[in-house]
Amino acid sequence: MSTRLVSFLLGLLAAALALVAAFAITSLVLIIAGDPVGEVWGEILTFPEQRNLANIINNATVLYLSGLAVAVAFKMNLFNIGVDGQYRIAAFVAAVVAGEAWLPGYLNTALAILAAVLVGAAWAGIAGLLRATRGVSEVISTIMLNFISTSVVAYFLRKAAVREEGSNTLGTKEIPEGSRIPSFSIGDGPGTEIYGFIFIAVAAGFAYWFVLNKTRFGFNLRATGQSTTAAVASGISVKRMTIGAMLISGGVAGLVGLPILFGDSYSYGSTFQSGLGFAGIAIALLGRNHPIGIALGALLFAFLDEQSNPLQILVGVSPDIVAITQGVIVLTVVISYEIVRRFGVRLEQQQVAKADRPVDEPKEVTA
Repeated sequence: MSTRLVSFLLGLLAAALALVAAFAITSLVLIIAGDPVGEVWGEILTFPEQRNLANIINNATVLYLSGLAVAVAFKMNLFNIGVDGQYRIAAFVAAVVAGEAWLPGYLNTALAILAAVLVGAAWAGIAGLLRATRGVSEVISTIMLNFISTSVVAYFLRKAAVREEGSNTLGTKEIPEGSRIPSFSIGDGPGTEIYGFIFIAVAAGFAYWFVLNKTRFGFNLRATGQSTTAAVASGISVKRMTIGAMLISGGVAGLVGLPILFGDSYSYGSTFQSGLGFAGIAIALLGRNHPIGIALGALLFAFLDEQSNPLQILVGVSPDIVAITQGVIVLTVVISYEIVRRFGVRLEQQQVAKADRPVDEPKEVTA
């Protein structure tokens, strides 16, 4: 059996163990709370209707981009906790640029997307620069930058916003209809539209895989993340790779809010969705920083979020049980992957020992 096949099977085993453990622990919590376990899981595991399915895919698109942004930094052994702040300030800038309509049609859309990527990269680059030049932990700096970005966006939103008539909600100018990214429907009824930005998300995932696995920069990134000592010995600039990884991570983070901006809200306001960056951390861990794994993790989280909405009404159970399930999944994934990794190492050691075992020489027969 090939090494790749063994690694793939061990990965599936780890994921299966994590899901089974998460199911068992969540069920135990429901039993302790006196809630109907069967009804809860029956409602969550019901196949979604077309409208719910569209919501799942749209939410997964956003979560996927968030997971990719975190995964880029993880590959460098960096923890970009600031995706939430990076995507919010990037989405605000993109909304302002697109709302001004300096260019016609989709040129305006492309300009806004480029602005979002550059702003997200610049905001994350601050943490990368502090880490590379002053040794400041990127965890601390990105968390602080989250708070700063929230205040910066709130300040400039008051300057650039247009107040809606009869409402206290603030928002930027609406994106012109010709610059919006069209959606496509998966059903006949209302609410079945899928963000057209999903194709850009798929392209981002492919670019992530290609850069990491098919370019010299990607090799240097992975090598530095695995061992900075070996990277320095090979002539790789750790400072340059640190800054580069954070810039790319922030650039991808700049895309996170754009599916909502160009496919649904068409402006940035005080009610723009937040908290997407922190979900990306869990999804990147769940997907083991692999683009396909991240996609599956995003779909799982989006599925649980969508299916939890009717729990309060139909079953009488708080939908917060899904948040418990998601947290338990992340913990069990980390533990199960470590258990499976150690099992794989032991299996590999046994195979090496068996291959190195000397073969008994045939005894010489004398007449």
